[in-house]
Amino acid sequence: MNKDLATVITAIVTDKNDKESFVQKNGITYKVISGDEVSVGDTLKGFVYVDKQDQAVFTTDLPEINKETFGWGTVVKVNRKLGVFVDVGWQDKDVVVSMDDLPAEGRIWPKEGDKLYLSIKVDDKNRIWGDLADEEKFFEDYVEGTKQMHNQDVTGIVFHLKKSGTYVLTEDKHILFVHPSERDEEPRLGQTVSGRIIGLREDGVLYASMHPRAHEVIEEDALMLLEMLKRSEDGRIPFHNKTEPELIKKQFGISKGQFKRAVGRLMKKGLVSQDEEGTKLIKDPEDEQ
Repeated sequence: MNKDLATVITAIVTDKNDKESFVQKNGITYKVISGDEVSVGDTLKGFVYVDKQDQAVFTTDLPEINKETFGWGTVVKVNRKLGVFVDVGWQDKDVVVSMDDLPAEGRIWPKEGDKLYLSIKVDDKNRIWGDLADEEKFFEDYVEGTKQMHNQDVTGIVFHLKKSGTYVLTEDKHILFVHPSERDEEPRLGQTVSGRIIGLREDGVLYASMHPRAHEVIEEDALMLLEMLKRSEDGRIPFHNKTEPELIKKQFGISKGQFKRAVGRLMKKGLVSQDEEGTKLIKDPEDEQ
């Protein structure tokens, strides 16, 4: 087993031709990748791995992700029989996160473009694999949320999936927890998702919802009625289900059927009530907590 794989080593340039230079370490010869001119006898510091052509290489451009450090990689390919290929910033080399380390359900596997936080591991056959960070890694230096963040919009990357809910990391290193009741479907591992803050856990993890706010899902006709109610002097308009269609058309520019459907949607959301005197606003969706 080559214990130097996926690590930073120091080695001496032992050979050079018109196109390539080489270093040796522990009996293994590596092709040098360097942006600088090198000469035989130079001592170089570099990172070693095996590229797509099965060539042992030594790069002086030290990558962020190796056996001892974690970083974000981008999924570039999915192979259902093997796992996912991840671009970790190495020249001419993607690493595979094994299917054994991915969710059992394929529908929540990462897709191309998703992000994974990982380091590297090497097996006893010198095969290089992506090693996903566990939940504890994210909690080492996360930033605790505050009550003042309530109702803020947030975006982050899904890093842990559990039956109890989904964990998400934001760019500011806040950790979000999304309960299954606060999403329409379970996100993929590595997926970028958006939501809003709805609470704060004792340990500083923020509860988040991926459901839109009530006013964000109200259709156009209902939104127009809602706006007129908000602008009226007492939150009431003298229009109801028995109002003549001509009056509704003249006032709102919509049919009586459209009016009734719009009011029905608002009533279903608990935003308005209606009686024989008209329609009344009982809650502004923008005031929801």
